[in-house]
Amino acid sequence: MSVSVLAPLSGRVLALADVPDPVFAQQMVGAGVAIEPTRDQGPLTVVAPIAGKILKLHPHAFVILGAQGTGVLVHIGIDTVKLEGEGFTRIAAEGDQVAAGDAVVSFDPAFIDSTGYSAVCPVVVMDSKPDTVTSEALGSDIAVGATLFDWSK
Repeated sequence: MSVSVLAPLSGRVLALADVPDPVFAQQMVGAGVAIEPTRDQGPLTVVAPIAGKILKLHPHAFVILGAQGTGVLVHIGIDTVKLEGEGFTRIAAEGDQVAAGDAVVSFDPAFIDSTGYSAVCPVVVMDSKPDTVTSEALGSDIAVGATLFDWSK
């Protein structure tokens, strides 16, 4: 079983090891990559990276559970939970069924930058083994909706 995970926002693709948070950098949540968001477009709309049900939706993070039982976490920024929702707008709702590419949350990376937190966005396959995700896009810019990586169970 393979799942294509789309880029939930545009930006530069980074290895999780480059994320300034040990939980993500050490792949404790799961394997994946991160995206340093584009800064020159104002507020960005973050979209569903896979089709499925929004299992959890916080202003700064969401998990989508796909049909094959694969959960994908999109975490918008590092330590942004401390903003208590400020700077984020929920577009979808917890429990919604979404198609890959459907809008979920919007935020302005420049606002996150102004708070002193990192705006980097980890995209992680929940509970996957470390180093099970490779991305052809590492180190390059990616457009929202483009294939970020394929993950095989």
